[in-house]
Amino acid sequence: MHDDTIAAIATPLGDGGLAVIRISGAAALIVADRCFRPAGKTSVAPSQAPSHSLHYGFVMKAGRPIDEVMLAVMRAPRTFTREDTVEISCHGGILVAKTVLDLVLSQGARLALPGEFTQRAFLNGRIDLAQAEAVLDLIHARTELAMAAAADQLAGYLSRRIHQLRDDLIQALAHIEAHIDFPEEDIAPDSRRDLGVRFTRSIAFMEELLRTAPEGQILRRGLRAAIIGRPNSGKSSLLNQLLGHDRAIVSPEPGTTRDTIEETANIRGIPVVFVDTAGLREARDPIELEGIRRSRLSAERAELVLQVIDVSDPGLDEAFIQSEEPVMRPRIIVGNKADLPHTWKPPAGIQTPWVQVSCKTGEGIEALKDQIKGMIWSAKVSADMGQAMINARHQAALVRARQSLLLARQSLEGNQGLELVAVDLRQATHAVGEIVGKTTTEDLLNAVFGQFCVGK
Repeated sequence: MHDDTIAAIATPLGDGGLAVIRISGAAALIVADRCFRPAGKTSVAPSQAPSHSLHYGFVMKAGRPIDEVMLAVMRAPRTFTREDTVEISCHGGILVAKTVLDLVLSQGARLALPGEFTQRAFLNGRIDLAQAEAVLDLIHARTELAMAAAADQLAGYLSRRIHQLRDDLIQALAHIEAHIDFPEEDIAPDSRRDLGVRFTRSIAFMEELLRTAPEGQILRRGLRAAIIGRPNSGKSSLLNQLLGHDRAIVSPEPGTTRDTIEETANIRGIPVVFVDTAGLREARDPIELEGIRRSRLSAERAELVLQVIDVSDPGLDEAFIQSEEPVMRPRIIVGNKADLPHTWKPPAGIQTPWVQVSCKTGEGIEALKDQIKGMIWSAKVSADMGQAMINARHQAALVRARQSLLLARQSLEGNQGLELVAVDLRQATHAVGEIVGKTTTEDLLNAVFGQFCVGK
């Protein structure tokens, strides 16, 4: 437990109805006593108040009221940090919230570091490291699917699986080290075989978790999709349709878009960052040339390319489609202007997925959204494992754990000394423990909690 008391504004800065100042630590109630004057006949000071109670009163400075507030008292250990906690709800506004916070800091609290409240919850054993990361994922969630995945991780779905995996490895390690300590009782062939089966089962489980990594990372950071094509093919109109509102300027004049435009849309629960680009053609001026250069760069950096073509263009042919492919990326051909007379169909031999739409009427847009999700969302992740999608840090730790366990199994099956098996098995156990914070370093904790905002 920490012996100092921290405080911060826990709500976004700016004008609003309310702002919340959070105080946590051994002296939280004493600091609140110094700042708060309760109102009412039955009112009591925060230090005398029962846990999980709400009190009306005033924040006072030099005998004068600063603001009319509600103050919540939550006593350890039934709090987020497992420390005494006070939350002051004052009127919103930068000046009001800052004045209340400054008063709290002057009465014995210090300003919290980024993520320090959540870090204390971890260090005090309320949540593990994977659950702490889920708090950040929940804050940054941009779709309901991302929010649900973060909520599942915060509830411990991933943690329970990781703890079970680690317990299995520890039991195997204890079994091996017992034989190392008593070499006169050599390990029997059946025991070696049983350990090999246990290793294989753990490796299979790691691989199942690793298969969730692409989907987990897409939900957390989104996926970049570049919209490319000739001028006036309907790229900006397609962006507006996918977003559900007018974001890009649409004009019959070719070359309207001179720079890239980025906007995030919710596509079947997946956050997709669409990048509208300048039309690909022979540039007519230096500005358009730069726009085309940026278009090609966006396509190279994207994880998915939507190539928009005008199906009503009588000059459209296979050679044009192939010439428009700038990079080897997953690609969907979007045949726009389907509401106009046309007879064009994808040429034989083209394997790229094809969706016909009309950005004017909205025809085919829902089918395109289905195609986008089908291109980027694997069906290999079971519903059960979908509740435990891992992030990049978990993935790196599991890759190391799997490699170490493969080496341990290889040594075991090759009748190598148990000391060699134990070394690799211990490394695998250590790597798995990193995921939930059982084996951590100060640098790792700083990297995780440094991503949080102050006040969380």
